[in-house]
Amino acid sequence: MKKDIILLGIESSCDETSAAVVTNGRRVLSNIIATQVKLHAEYGGVVPEIASRKHVELIIPVIDKAIKEAGITLNDVDAISVTYGPGLVGTLLVGISAAKAIAFSLDKPLIAVNHIEGHIAANYISSPELEPPFICLVASGGHSHIVHVKGYRDFAVLGRTRDDAAGEAFDKIARVLGLGYPGGPAIEKEAVSGNPEAFSFPRVKFSDVPYDFSFSGLKTAVINTVHQFEQKRMPVPVADICASFQNAVVDVLVGNTLSAALEYKSNVICIAGGVAANSALRKRMSEKCLKNGISLYYPPVSLCTDNAAMVASAAYFYYIDEKWSANDLNAVPGLKLNENGI
Repeated sequence: MKKDIILLGIESSCDETSAAVVTNGRRVLSNIIATQVKLHAEYGGVVPEIASRKHVELIIPVIDKAIKEAGITLNDVDAISVTYGPGLVGTLLVGISAAKAIAFSLDKPLIAVNHIEGHIAANYISSPELEPPFICLVASGGHSHIVHVKGYRDFAVLGRTRDDAAGEAFDKIARVLGLGYPGGPAIEKEAVSGNPEAFSFPRVKFSDVPYDFSFSGLKTAVINTVHQFEQKRMPVPVADICASFQNAVVDVLVGNTLSAALEYKSNVICIAGGVAANSALRKRMSEKCLKNGISLYYPPVSLCTDNAAMVASAAYFYYIDEKWSANDLNAVPGLKLNENGI
């Protein structure tokens, strides 16, 4: 019988401290996530220095808990995987330092993982039958990408945001409306009772790179609308603004992704990242895929936000090809997809 490959994953790219144990890239034995949402909520967003300090406090207990919950010891692990970018440099370094120390002390391979690849790989965990090729929309607080996943380690970025990421726009609009942080769930909740056609907010389309995104103009239009109501001393129709804003974002995300799938003749679309948890996005994408005979995959909400299981899943495909990292691995906060260098 072929031996299972057991990987320890570590994720600390932003404000989640996470460690997970995954076998063969698809079966999760443990996935521990310590979130800092409440810690940063009073600031309306993540404060990098505070996040880094909290990661230092949490990283070892989280790893210990992941190993214990998986029912193994560190010696049973075949390799240590860790996010090394993109993300906040200080928070990335905490996870990388822990991973390098464990790998060195146990004489185990170290595998560096691109955070965006991790989000894509979350779909392999929730849908073990899924295999490339497919088109994947990765939408989160820091990223908005349309990726042609040609193979497990072969990616072509077809489109990306030219300014704000989708999740970043959600956070900023929520802050203006006084809805708190994180903005995505707050806006989605308000949008349920709002009219998505109440305001005609802009949808940006580029002729040169048709799958690129831009949410800065949409964000400005929404903020100006809020200010107009405030200047006239009129009640701000929060629910209608949230519904109309969300509708505009979903229109663009779904439209660009579907167009890419049709052009590249892909009969499979995946969505990933924090924004993939949005029910309006899932519903609209499901409807469009059904209409066009395209299969749709997306992870459960627990695997949409940052987590270490997705890191270990992505790392598996590097492990089996012996694409391991050196012990001088460093954080690359601006890392691009397909720039792994390993």
